[in-house]
Amino acid sequence: MSKIELVHVDKYYGKNHVLKDLNLTIEDGEFMTLLGPSGCGKTTTLRVVSGLEKPQNGFIYMDGKEIVNAAEAYFAPPSQRNLNLVFQSYALWPHMTVYENVAFGLKIRKTPADQIKKMVESALDRMQIGEYAKRYPTELSGGQQQRVAIARAIVSEPRLLLLDEPLSNLDAKLRVDMRSELKRLHHETGSTIIYVTHDQVEALTMSTRIALFRHGELVQVAPPLDLYDNPCNLYTADFIGNPSINFVKVKGKAAQAGLTVDGVLGTMSFPREDMTTDAPTSGDLDITLGVRPEQIVISRQRTAPDQVEGKVYSGMPAGSETLVSVRVGDAMLTVKELGSTHYSGDETVYLTFNPKKINVFDTNSEKLIKYSL
Repeated sequence: MSKIELVHVDKYYGKNHVLKDLNLTIEDGEFMTLLGPSGCGKTTTLRVVSGLEKPQNGFIYMDGKEIVNAAEAYFAPPSQRNLNLVFQSYALWPHMTVYENVAFGLKIRKTPADQIKKMVESALDRMQIGEYAKRYPTELSGGQQQRVAIARAIVSEPRLLLLDEPLSNLDAKLRVDMRSELKRLHHETGSTIIYVTHDQVEALTMSTRIALFRHGELVQVAPPLDLYDNPCNLYTADFIGNPSINFVKVKGKAAQAGLTVDGVLGTMSFPREDMTTDAPTSGDLDITLGVRPEQIVISRQRTAPDQVEGKVYSGMPAGSETLVSVRVGDAMLTVKELGSTHYSGDETVYLTFNPKKINVFDTNSEKLIKYSL
């Protein structure tokens, strides 16, 4: 197990500033996911931790021991960092069988042969590739090769495991199975895992915490549900969630008692105790309401005076759930309803909102100013 600390880390590729004063602590035994769109700096972060890249500024500590001091040009080699890394590109030896690829590191460490056999077979079974032990990488599909790479990384139960989008080449069903296996592996071994992905479902389902990146900077670091329920700004709210959060622009008036907004969803009041410390206490504001699709209740009948009337734009039943696009004034809202329900285009429906569950953002600063409770 390992605690990793990155302090004021900067990384440039030529004039391209890809990591900007990065400060991040990954606790011992944590499953930390680095999440963000392509080019945001998450893989570069993984590479500077592993020792494959050297930052121009900053420090990195492993269990309190300095492994990077850019100012003094000190960079501990990867072999001294006691970690395993899974590349997105597999990096398997083509002249070795699956078994030999997975066993290679154990043989280098002079692990007893009977123990190697037991450990390799366990890792192959966990990745559901035991039947391919005698095959060569060229005889496997891309998804099978990726599972071999993961098996090779986990076979020795390393203190620190770095994974760079390891499930990206797997089909949908197998991806779900592998997410379960990786989460179970983390539970059983207690290893520190740093996991890079652009897939928010992977991040939300496996992580103890998520670090969300944007343009080489950290936007928010939080447990998955905190990130989902109370994103710190509009960028995080928009990035996290599938289907995406609904944004509705309205006008607001702040006071000591709280905030009142008025728009296509009607008039809503939010008490001061539900507001963040960034929330203004006076003045007129441009407000963006953030409403998750599953937090909207849809009905064909008006059952309460505060329901909002809308017209169905499209309905998309998908077995276990139905997504409904509803036009309310000039806003288009997505509603997520459990079960399979058929709605007709232009059908009149009535929507119910729970103000407690709504995120409120200052449109100009983009900051969260009211929590979802």
